[in-house]
Amino acid sequence: MSSADPHPVVPLLEAIGLSRANRSSRHQNLRQYPSSTRSKQGLIVTLAGALVKSSSLDAAMEGYKERRAYVVGKVVNAEVKSVEQVTAAVKYLETHPPPTPIDDTDFNAACGVGFSITSAELHAQIAKYVTDAGIAGWSSLGQALGAVRGLAELRWANTLEVKNTVETVFLEKFGAKEASKPKAKEPKKPAAPKAGTSTDAPAADSTPRKSVFEEGFLASLHKPGENPQTRPELREQHLAATGGKVYTRFPPEPNGYLHIGHSKAIFVSFGYAAYHGGKTYLRYDDTNPEKEEAQYFESILEMVRWLGFEPWKITYSSDYFQKLYDLAVELIKRDKAYVCHCTQEEIKASRGEKSGQLPTACVHRTRPISESLVEFERMKDGHYRPKAANLRMKMDLTDGNPQMWDLTAYRVLETPHHRTHDKWKIYPTYDYTHCLVDSFENISHSLCTTEFVASRQSYEWLCDALDVYKPRQSEFGRLNLEGTIMSKRKLLALVQHGHVSGWDDPRLYTLIALRRRGVPPGAIISFVSTLGVSTATTNTELARFEQAVRSYLESTAPRLLMVLKPLKVTIENLPEDYVLWVEKPLHPKVASLGTSKIPFTRTIYIDADDFRLEDSKDYFRLAPGKTVGLFQAPHPITCTSYKTDPATDAVVELICRLENTGEVKKPKAFIQWVAEHAESGSPVRIDETRIFHPLFKTDKPSANFMDDIDTNSLEVIKGAMVEVGFFSLSKQAIAEARAVGKARTEQALKESAPTDQADDDDTPRATSEQLVGNECIRFQGLRVAYFAVDKDARIGCLEDAEGVEPKRKQGDHLVLNRIVSLKEDSGKAA
Repeated sequence: MSSADPHPVVPLLEAIGLSRANRSSRHQNLRQYPSSTRSKQGLIVTLAGALVKSSSLDAAMEGYKERRAYVVGKVVNAEVKSVEQVTAAVKYLETHPPPTPIDDTDFNAACGVGFSITSAELHAQIAKYVTDAGIAGWSSLGQALGAVRGLAELRWANTLEVKNTVETVFLEKFGAKEASKPKAKEPKKPAAPKAGTSTDAPAADSTPRKSVFEEGFLASLHKPGENPQTRPELREQHLAATGGKVYTRFPPEPNGYLHIGHSKAIFVSFGYAAYHGGKTYLRYDDTNPEKEEAQYFESILEMVRWLGFEPWKITYSSDYFQKLYDLAVELIKRDKAYVCHCTQEEIKASRGEKSGQLPTACVHRTRPISESLVEFERMKDGHYRPKAANLRMKMDLTDGNPQMWDLTAYRVLETPHHRTHDKWKIYPTYDYTHCLVDSFENISHSLCTTEFVASRQSYEWLCDALDVYKPRQSEFGRLNLEGTIMSKRKLLALVQHGHVSGWDDPRLYTLIALRRRGVPPGAIISFVSTLGVSTATTNTELARFEQAVRSYLESTAPRLLMVLKPLKVTIENLPEDYVLWVEKPLHPKVASLGTSKIPFTRTIYIDADDFRLEDSKDYFRLAPGKTVGLFQAPHPITCTSYKTDPATDAVVELICRLENTGEVKKPKAFIQWVAEHAESGSPVRIDETRIFHPLFKTDKPSANFMDDIDTNSLEVIKGAMVEVGFFSLSKQAIAEARAVGKARTEQALKESAPTDQADDDDTPRATSEQLVGNECIRFQGLRVAYFAVDKDARIGCLEDAEGVEPKRKQGDHLVLNRIVSLKEDSGKAA
């Protein structure tokens, strides 16, 4: 279209009364008109774009203007009210070319004109579907939403009303969502993925449920080869390269650390491919050297593997810089790109960003192809400073989607690249790179979150413009946790201002922070899989995540006697040298976790919270004159007296009697304890026990999130005590984790594809040692909480040879992190 030609939308806008007299020559501010008019204008813009793009509707054809006017009249008269109806109208015109007359009744039926449905009718239709389809509960919500939208009788129903009615029917039929029972796990499919297996958790507990990949969003995805192509040969070449298998990719930008939201994306991309026997790339989107650091590359791979997934191949967008550049030259030759010298402000203004105005053509858009080729080469050769020149794609300014308004494909950057160093002065953008690298790697399913829905159109446009294989992009809802922030910018601000100790501060929800805190990777995968996958954004309460972690640890974590705030107890009727060895299970229901031996002596320690001076009928723990049981000890004790600190009047020691003679009534309560026994190293004294509370005071940190920080979110307890079995447990946990990590790494090397970057020193490689850290040592402090050893801890016996009794050594420094609290015990008196 030449600069003299009117914009294609002009005659259609004039049809609803917006003449040249009340419009600027190039722009139209839609906000100055009533909402009803703005709505019609938006539909007219969409109609104009669809008519221009239609391959079977030529403006020169006989009867074109009359047919266009017919549809415009339907919009003006508010008979066609939605984008879906406009699309259907254009399709109707394409399938009913002149001289076939337009049948008004037929057109109305095909385009939903006059469609109406009452709330009662909508409810009845959806309730019938839920019953007929045998929907079992809330876990099938995504499936139901997708299915009812596909019902012919509900095609033109309001989307929001349909969604609300489906949720109402589910509420009536299955009760509140929180109260619904989770669907029982189905038998494992032979080709099920290895998702969720980890170096320190049983694989069986972390395998995602079969229904995740067979219901809802993931079940509705296309099969390999079903994504349409410009030429049949492209499909055939793709299937030949992949063998018809599912190929996915996880493409993080290495400019920060992964967070809990990424765990869903990792689970979906790796899990979906593995479930279908396919392959998954880990591809670093390293096209912006100004924000990329080596630490992020290493951490991303480490976290992917920590979650239990193995990339089939590790690649980088920078692997394809030359090929991307060559295609950019080809795009210019096809008159689909041009070099632009506008300022950033001018580009934003021409795109109408945040102004409500229609986009206008850049003054450089019509420059000759030969001139853009020369200018692009000058950009590559370093003749321009950053922002002085950009390569923009010549897309479709008449389209209602801003992603089609001449996006930037290449920009000038002077920062050296971590892999290509000073070779390139220009770097491709995400919008240009992503779809093409997906094409190069024969991705069958380009899975991403719903913020990229609008990008799907530009994704497909670029592949078609270059006539290359076109993957199919499908979008699912992202995972958000209430009470947290996941913005890399905000996380960086917390780190830089010293509100947290670093990206791995256990109060954050980055994956490295969750790992350091001690959250098992299998618990994260289990949590994500039970949420399901749909197009809806998942906003989940922190309590639900913590309960998922708690449930996972319930059957996997060994249990040790522990007292957080020790209070000395002297058993007066036992001799000084008395010692009784007690063998106790590490888990009452999981015999495979083994047993530990602990001493019982004259001096023991109980938790200060298990004693109080004043007794009452509803209090069952220790008080003067009261008897209480000791977990796994042979006899209960009775408090006969106590000692206090003269300066503070605080109780510092209890004098008790062991009830080891005569018939003793079974105590109503049992408390935890540890014994003093120097020869065995009992008890194990913990230097620091860190208790983490929510970092923010509210569930939804505001824009001024810095003002929402709880300055008391970290509690440090000194001097907690744990039974002596802690050291044996620690050594065993690390040894098992190393063995599993080594086996996984060896298996990954066998199954991974060879990489062209095998000799690159900067190619990150997670080793078995990277999968093993202090956090592998997890246990339940009986009736206290779940704990893991922090990375700051030093435990010398972990490196001792087999057969050497594990004990505390000089220089040891023991630091525990509370992973999650125990579920409130209603039987425990306050």
